[in-house]
Amino acid sequence: MLHVDLDQFIAAVEVLRRPELAGKAVIVGGRGDPAERAVVSTASYEARAYGVGSGMPLRIAARKVPDAVILPVDQEAYLAASDKVMSVLRSQPGATVQVLGWDEAFVGVQDEDPEAYARQLQQAVLAETQLHCSVGIGDTLVRAKVATTFGKPAGVYWLTAENWLDVMGSRPTIELWGVGTKVSARLAKLGIRTVAELAVANPDDLVPEFGPKMGPWYAQLGRGDGARTVDDTPWVARGHSRETTFQQDLTEPGQIDGAVRELAAHVLEDVAAEGRPVVGLTLKVRYAPFTTKTYARKIPETADPAEVLARALELVARIEPGHPIRLLGLRAEMTMPENSRQGHTPTRSGW
Repeated sequence: MLHVDLDQFIAAVEVLRRPELAGKAVIVGGRGDPAERAVVSTASYEARAYGVGSGMPLRIAARKVPDAVILPVDQEAYLAASDKVMSVLRSQPGATVQVLGWDEAFVGVQDEDPEAYARQLQQAVLAETQLHCSVGIGDTLVRAKVATTFGKPAGVYWLTAENWLDVMGSRPTIELWGVGTKVSARLAKLGIRTVAELAVANPDDLVPEFGPKMGPWYAQLGRGDGARTVDDTPWVARGHSRETTFQQDLTEPGQIDGAVRELAAHVLEDVAAEGRPVVGLTLKVRYAPFTTKTYARKIPETADPAEVLARALELVARIEPGHPIRLLGLRAEMTMPENSRQGHTPTRSGW
């Protein structure tokens, strides 16, 4: 199985539209104004060399690279480019394509020379879209996904059971797909700091910290094990969310109430297009200067917009009074069709 990851995708799309930007530090985020509150969506390799990364506040990125070209996010352009790439992947001989996002997908194929197939695939994507991609080859989805990081930019890399620990064993657990800062810190509390240490951990010893499902899964992840099948079953959204970063902090109850109502209106439009009832809500609140909390609740299954709004406003009561708010987000979880993928991510032994 192959993992195909487009290199500096959003920045690359912008360079295609503005060839004069080739070779320059390009940063994409928000409305392209570093004076506003926004974060970096992506940065070209030239900007990354200065330490700019996705999720970084735009004003800090601009400070790191004063001569960078900063552009606003153009979602429609990226969706169009992504659709074109995925069409190219699906057109490859014998390919089964499992889309993961705008810029990445798994490709399953039966071929005696996967590396030659990967390089041919890269050439096809480049010829049709003028975009470069890196390809990871693995005997599990996890290994293929991790392998791609070693192939960047525009390369091909193998990770299998034979070389997994040779390549990954001494690396910190945070370099695993699905392990972030918080999980790696919790593993470190258990004396597990490297991939090799996680690979030999007793799954039962992880259960008290992570639970009966996630504990064994993290042990499996350390070994690079997991699903070995690329599944092209169409992905169905579990929920829809919207969020807004405010240029001025919200401090008054009326401001907060109005902002949540506006978010709910947009979320309900997205939910209505799905035609499935809502079963849960999550309110995301980022307090100034930068502390984020979420407030969630299950609700009785309903397709009534007024009921969903009422339940969302009940979550507003859980907001800490007296704390200025710089961001609000609302997510609505929906019922899932019977034929949808099961599970959450392909790392967890399937969908």
